[in-house]
Amino acid sequence: MTTTRPLATPGAKIMYLVKRRATTSREELIAHWFANHMPDVIAKNATASAVGKLHAERYVATLFDPKAGKPHPWDGVAQLQYERPPDRSATAHGTQPTDTFQEKAEPYWPWATREYVVMDGDLPLNLPTLNPPFPCTRSGFLKVTFLVGITEGTDCGALFDHWLDVHVPNVRQTMEAVGGFRYVVSHSLEPEAEPYAGMAELYFSDADGWKGYREQIRADGMERWVDDAATKVFYSGTEMVGIA
Repeated sequence: MTTTRPLATPGAKIMYLVKRRATTSREELIAHWFANHMPDVIAKNATASAVGKLHAERYVATLFDPKAGKPHPWDGVAQLQYERPPDRSATAHGTQPTDTFQEKAEPYWPWATREYVVMDGDLPLNLPTLNPPFPCTRSGFLKVTFLVGITEGTDCGALFDHWLDVHVPNVRQTMEAVGGFRYVVSHSLEPEAEPYAGMAELYFSDADGWKGYREQIRADGMERWVDDAATKVFYSGTEMVGIA
């Protein structure tokens, strides 16, 4: 088993969990996210970069597959990588909508995390040739996303140490055994102030890999801190890429 602690990605990964309004369909949300919101975010970050201001160096959004007949707490998550965390705004993004996407989505807050890429499997981009290259999409995988909730009174330092030193090697070994190809962990910079202590993203070529993972993974003590009721699991087959 690999026991070396993974290195953190420099900077901060800022995530935005997105939920559509009650009057908005999932298809509406996605259409306006891709067509209206992503180009605006791309353009604003390009302008900031050109004048030497803080800007996102990566921008990817994951679309969570709906669960038939069940309420869905989140429709997706946007992830932007910065050199350092931007200043936190006093109000949620979209409180005063600036585009149609923000009219269709509930206001959303930034969630600052530190990223660890444990398995850096390739996610190739086939860029459009008849349209601008970004935003674009990628698919052809099964992605499983865990939003990790924790029990009240958790020592987050102890949790994060266990996560990186014990749980990550366990997950990685199991992923390798079943053909999983990418594994990313993100820890909250302020876990006590966020609804989740962190996120884990596991990529498989298909559903068989995920099935094999569930059959082979073994408990390693992580459950000591995890609140199962507060933890959410999502499945995805598509990511939208704005800045690569």
